[in-house]
Amino acid sequence: MSYAANLWLFFVLLFGIILVPGMDSLFVLANGLNGGRKAGLAAVAGIVAGGVFHSVYGVFGAGLVAQKLPALYLVMLLAGGGYMLWIGFSLIRSSIRVDHVPDELITRRGWWGIFRQGMITCLLNPKAYLFTLAVFPQYIKPAYGPLWAQAVVMGLMVAGTQLGVYGSLALAAGKARSFLLGKPQATVWTGRIAGAVLIVVTLLTLWNGLSGHW
Repeated sequence: MSYAANLWLFFVLLFGIILVPGMDSLFVLANGLNGGRKAGLAAVAGIVAGGVFHSVYGVFGAGLVAQKLPALYLVMLLAGGGYMLWIGFSLIRSSIRVDHVPDELITRRGWWGIFRQGMITCLLNPKAYLFTLAVFPQYIKPAYGPLWAQAVVMGLMVAGTQLGVYGSLALAAGKARSFLLGKPQATVWTGRIAGAVLIVVTLLTLWNGLSGHW
C-alpha cells in the first residue's frame, strides 16, 4: 500500500471515530452554549492539545515496537484490528442517544480554565490510550520514513480532524444542541454509519498489513 493510501484509510477511520457523539463533543457543546463561541473554541483547543499528545505517544510507541519487536508488532496489529472491529459492531448494534448535557462538563473559570479542563480530560481518558494502541500499529511502518515525520503528519491529521468536527460544533452550538438532543434517531444512525465505516476500513487495513507482513 502506498503512503498516501495508508494515510487516507487512517483519516477515514479517524473521522468516523471523532464524528460519533461522545464526551468530547458534549464538553465542547456544554461550554459553547454556556460561554459562547469563544468558550466553545477554548474547549476545542484543549481537546486538540490532548489529541496531539496521544498521536505522538501512539506513533513512537507503535514505531519502536515495529522496529525492535516485529513479532509483538504482529500481535498488536491483530489485537488492534480485533478491538476496532468490536467497536464497529458495537456501534452498529447500539443506540447512541444524548439526552442531556451534564452540568459537570461546564466550567466557569474562563477560557484558560476551559482549555486546561479539556486537555486534562483528554489526557486522562483511558479509552483514548486504548484507541491509540489499537489504531496506530496498523498505520505506522518503517518503510514510510522516520518516526518523527510520521508523528508530525498523523498528529496534524488528528488535530485538523478534531478542529474541523469539534470547531464546527462550537461555532454552531445552538444548532448542534438541536441535532444532538432533539433528534435522537439522528445520533443513533450517526453511530451506526460510523460503525460500518470502521469495520470496512479495519478489514482493509488488516488485509494490507497482513499481506505486507507475510
